[in-house]
Amino acid sequence: MDKVSASAAEAVADIPDGASLAVGGFGLSGIPDVLIQALHAQGATGLKVVSNNCGVDGRGLGVLLADGRIARVTGSYVGENKEFARQYLSGELEVELVPQGTLAERLRSGGAGIPAFYTPAGVGTQVARGGLPWRYAAGGGMAAVASPPKETRDFAGRPHVLEYGITTDYALVRAWRGDRHGNLVFRRSAANFNPLAAMAGRITVAEVEELMEPGELNPDEVHLPGIFVQRVVALTPSQAADKRIEKRTVRT
Repeated sequence: MDKVSASAAEAVADIPDGASLAVGGFGLSGIPDVLIQALHAQGATGLKVVSNNCGVDGRGLGVLLADGRIARVTGSYVGENKEFARQYLSGELEVELVPQGTLAERLRSGGAGIPAFYTPAGVGTQVARGGLPWRYAAGGGMAAVASPPKETRDFAGRPHVLEYGITTDYALVRAWRGDRHGNLVFRRSAANFNPLAAMAGRITVAEVEELMEPGELNPDEVHLPGIFVQRVVALTPSQAADKRIEKRTVRT
């Protein structure tokens, strides 16, 4: 039951080329930065990433992206990464944009064993009609791969779009506290997509700021039970404290 790995490098050592990854975080809040850095050092490439966003230039998933290690991204917001935009528009990167709430529910559904669901989000748009450019032709311009049309169905007289649950080979997440059994507690807004990403991964690796012994966590405070987590990495105090802010706003 002791799921603690000796290091972040050990925890991601078996992630192969072409693996799919669900990655927690929102912007730079709650990103599993230590695991991402370890994966960057490990060398896996051709990765298929599911994450709300793809980090920023030089931080988070942006580090993997800059080295051309990500082949496909399923996400919601990509506006803070110039290299992401360059790769997408030049045909180097495949991108599936998903409404944010839909992405959250697709991850949760996948983790809960629900294969598909209907949602009103996206009705009447290209999300439902299809034709969104997933990949541009080399050099940009025309779409080489476009999203397919989605099945729609009326419920109580209102149209809904069929969306599929997401499961991935691995998930990388960050938690505030976690014990050796993999039970996790997230702190404030850093929870964001972390519990959902953790549920979706077949093998979930969690970096934790504070490692607790079994029994030390109040069961009523656990946000994600250890059944969803296979590996735990305890961060050093300096790693736990290294948290960046995307846009710092202060009074003049």
